[in-house]
Amino acid sequence: MRHELEQIEVPGEHEARERSWTIVRAAYAEREPSERRRSWKPIVVLAGVAVVAAGLLSPPGRAVLDEIREVVGVERSQPALFSLPAPGRLLVTADSGTWVVEQDGSKRLLGPYREASWSPFGRFVVAARANELVALTPDGTVRWSLARPDVRLPRWGGTRTDTRIAYFSGGQLRVVGGDGEGDRVLDEDAAARAPAWQQESGHRLAYAARDGSVRVVDVDTGDVVDRDAAVSLLEPQAAIVSPDRRWTVVGWADADQLVFTRLGRPRRVHAVSNVSAQFRSRSFPTIEGWCCAP
Repeated sequence: MRHELEQIEVPGEHEARERSWTIVRAAYAEREPSERRRSWKPIVVLAGVAVVAAGLLSPPGRAVLDEIREVVGVERSQPALFSLPAPGRLLVTADSGTWVVEQDGSKRLLGPYREASWSPFGRFVVAARANELVALTPDGTVRWSLARPDVRLPRWGGTRTDTRIAYFSGGQLRVVGGDGEGDRVLDEDAAARAPAWQQESGHRLAYAARDGSVRVVDVDTGDVVDRDAAVSLLEPQAAIVSPDRRWTVVGWADADQLVFTRLGRPRRVHAVSNVSAQFRSRSFPTIEGWCCAP
């Protein structure tokens, strides 16, 4: 059975591999000459990030990157997250809870939350427990909480002064004001996938329906703006760009590393090892966002 499955040609697989190899080869050719022998591994890591940044990850393309991830780590890495290479703060969720990482590398455990999201401009954090939605400041001070069953996938959007939070509870997609007021059901037929706010369009939310379509809804009026939106609106981020858009970070679970890559020239790769232990986690932590400096 395994042999037969390996013989199946996935549509677009060959083209995706060709694109990935082109990027790998280009990254190799652009490297600075050195008299010392270099490892090929950081180059392949950089190429993998370039694939993400260029938006070339079709399903077979992501499979290629997954294959690389299984065997590649950055050899020259720091043993701990001493600092971030760009201004801003990371939001990280691990088995131990949700953490905020400052630019100087200092970490603060906000609490035993299982998922989290930055508010617009990074002033607050929305986090989820099993049966509670919580809004708090980056220093861990709780501003308000809302008891709801099985809270998952909270996402905060809107403007600096008028925000909304979308989240799932008991299989329903719900929305509540950034002040904790006006909680209501938005859609009972939504698929349990992380929704995405269209920041440039006010309070419009893109989410997947159970029939496989993607809807864009004005959450204030309930009007469906688009029923056939691009699926790419909801694609999970393989890499997260820094607030100044000069760096990106990728979680490398198999290597237990965070890999930071400078997107401009000269390209630089900055890796941190032993990530799980630093966040007191048995499983590899999730990077929830890289937001603005305070």
